Amino acid sequence: MNTQPSEVAPFEVTRGTSPVILGFPHTGTHVPDAVKARLNDMGRAVEDTDWHVHRLYDGLLREATCVRATFSRYVIDANRDPEGVSLYPGQNTTTLIPQTDFEGRPIWREGEEPGAEDIAERLAAFHRPYHQAIEAEIARVKAIHGVAILFDCHSIRSRLPYLFEGTLPDLNFGTDGGRTCAPEIEAAATAVVPDGFSQVLNGRFRGGWTTRHYGRPEDGVHAIQLELTQAAYLVAEEVPYDYAPEKAEKLRARLGKILARIEAVASRLAR
Repeated sequence: MNTQPSEVAPFEVTRGTSPVILGFPHTGTHVPDAVKARLNDMGRAVEDTDWHVHRLYDGLLREATCVRATFSRYVIDANRDPEGVSLYPGQNTTTLIPQTDFEGRPIWREGEEPGAEDIAERLAAFHRPYHQAIEAEIARVKAIHGVAILFDCHSIRSRLPYLFEGTLPDLNFGTDGGRTCAPEIEAAATAVVPDGFSQVLNGRFRGGWTTRHYGRPEDGVHAIQLELTQAAYLVAEEVPYDYAPEKAEKLRARLGKILARIEAVASRLAR
């Protein structure tokens, strides 16, 4: 595998030869100084980061391509519609540039909330470059295999009353009701023996904008999102959000099987 250093700060790309591309829109913690100055103490903590997710997937599929955003979702959310359309109309969710955290608490200093000009600037500087990188890798991988599979990698705290009731299952797969990938991919991802983990398909999280935007099975581009609960691999779902190696290895074994099964489906889909 050839690791390609990114020339554009908002993202990092590691290129592989597999038909599978791993997307990491929310593991970044970088906040430019000018943005940080406008965040309140809650916002500066960037607690809604998908902590350690890129570490969790590291090496699981040796030739997978990885595209990772380096900026915090509080700068702008790389998994939201650039037009600002809600992913879940009628439900609490965070916006293109979040106004609150996942607890519903304001993250900006009073009077410093981002406006239309901020959105335009951050779309150009962060959101768009990240997605241009994904688009380029999809095109490259599809040229090799005749098919590309985008696996969008996420995590979240297991209990967040502002966003959902109760406790999330450990693994939350999203295909927007089966629209973003072939049934064979959905089946391959969800058929792995649970090994003590709970899971759901198209529950509270049906796939974000990335999954819904790129998932075009009729064009040979398939997308699926996996939202993990942080309780499955962290010491605790609170500061300092430390990685728990023993817990994580059990989950990594499960994820490795899922990715291997998805990769195996690709050759059949390309025929």
